[in-house]
Amino acid sequence: MKLRKRCRFCVAAGFCLLVILLGGCTVGPKYVKPTTDVPATYKEASDWKPAQPSDQNPKGKWWEVYHDAQLNALEDQVSVSNQNLKAAQATFQQARDAVRISRSGLYPSVTGSASASRTGQSQNAPLRGASPSDYNDFALPVDVSYEADVWGSVRRTVEAGRAEAQASAADLAAVDLSLHAELALDYFELRGLDAQKQLLDSTVLAYEKALDLTRSRYQGGLASAVDVAQAQTQLETTRAQDVDVGVQRAAFEHAIAVLTGQPPSKVTLTPLALTTPPPPTPPGLPSDLLERRPDIAAAERRVQAGNAQIGVARAAYFPLITLSGSGGFDSTRLGTLLQGPSGFWALGAQATEILFDAGRRHAISDQARAAYDQSVDNYRQTVLTAFQEVEDNLAALRILEHEAETQDGAVKSAEHSLELSVTRYKGGVASYLEVTTAQSAALSNERAAVDILTRRMVSSVLLIKAIGGGWSVAQIPPV
Repeated sequence: MKLRKRCRFCVAAGFCLLVILLGGCTVGPKYVKPTTDVPATYKEASDWKPAQPSDQNPKGKWWEVYHDAQLNALEDQVSVSNQNLKAAQATFQQARDAVRISRSGLYPSVTGSASASRTGQSQNAPLRGASPSDYNDFALPVDVSYEADVWGSVRRTVEAGRAEAQASAADLAAVDLSLHAELALDYFELRGLDAQKQLLDSTVLAYEKALDLTRSRYQGGLASAVDVAQAQTQLETTRAQDVDVGVQRAAFEHAIAVLTGQPPSKVTLTPLALTTPPPPTPPGLPSDLLERRPDIAAAERRVQAGNAQIGVARAAYFPLITLSGSGGFDSTRLGTLLQGPSGFWALGAQATEILFDAGRRHAISDQARAAYDQSVDNYRQTVLTAFQEVEDNLAALRILEHEAETQDGAVKSAEHSLELSVTRYKGGVASYLEVTTAQSAALSNERAAVDILTRRMVSSVLLIKAIGGGWSVAQIPPV
């Protein structure tokens, strides 16, 4: 009898060992990173040269290249208090926890319980034997169940979950980059408006003096009432433009407050005119972009997740093997519960194969392949979009730099024309209409110069964002 029990135990143990050895089999395609067309150089980078020294390249806190202490302080607040960034961090944590849930499938499930009961049998029950009619039953069973990952379904699920978690980490980096870039854009737009306001304030003062001069000339009989009216109109029109700048500035200030996680009523930024051009930002090589853009990294990780899901779908075609075991103690008396004769055990194994599912597994497999193809297409489109954004902003910076040089010449010419017109008016050679025309042209050109400078700063921020802001694939945390 003992030999027979030992043989049964050996058979069960041998079957379990065979299942464990088969556990090294993993069905499904091996992941290969999809290829994409990468140009050797950027089309719009013909005028760019490698930065010397390389310290000019954007790093973690890329906004520090602008050397603006107030901008640095605001950007640091985004990292700590922005609610969208916190939500993205929570999403990443959920993805990491999902991987832990998937990994639990690699291990057996163990349950334990304790029970105590008192049973009274009927005296008239069928097959009533010599056993006592009333008895106790004390039990301490432990059950073990293990769904053997023979075909790699669980391992593929873990692989997909890990890739998705890494994609979520890249998504978090993309949100972080986007929010910091948005704040920098709003900040420089606001500073551009401060420059507009400064220009309009000084122009209003100049026009007030011009109006006083025209009134004095009118009182002296050297100018007409029309000249006074024209000077008054020019002044009030400029005052209205000066006031109107405040509407846009307030909106940008409120946006900055929300980005830093504060109500708009608590944030007030002291006016500070934008005066300096953007620093040079070398874009690097196009091939570097694949490693520096978090959205590209996220798209590539989702391709691997899709590839792993194909393996999960394929594993469903093979038998599901479950190992089970139980053991513990069972006795009618509490005092003998933990003694050797009260012990019991059982081992079992089961293999289940679906014989007919009306094409369900085939449809799931096709769906997984289609999802993988979609993720590859999304990855390649993300790469193309990234190249476009870099090219767009390289072109914008290059063209705007030339435009700024041309506009500076226009500003100087307009200022010289205004000086000549004022001189001619004072000499009685020209009417005041010529002065107001020259004033309008000078103000328009000066505002255009400020607008170009603002656009250059915006394009600079967008270029840094387009090349990843100093981020690298190596920053994706292990999951």
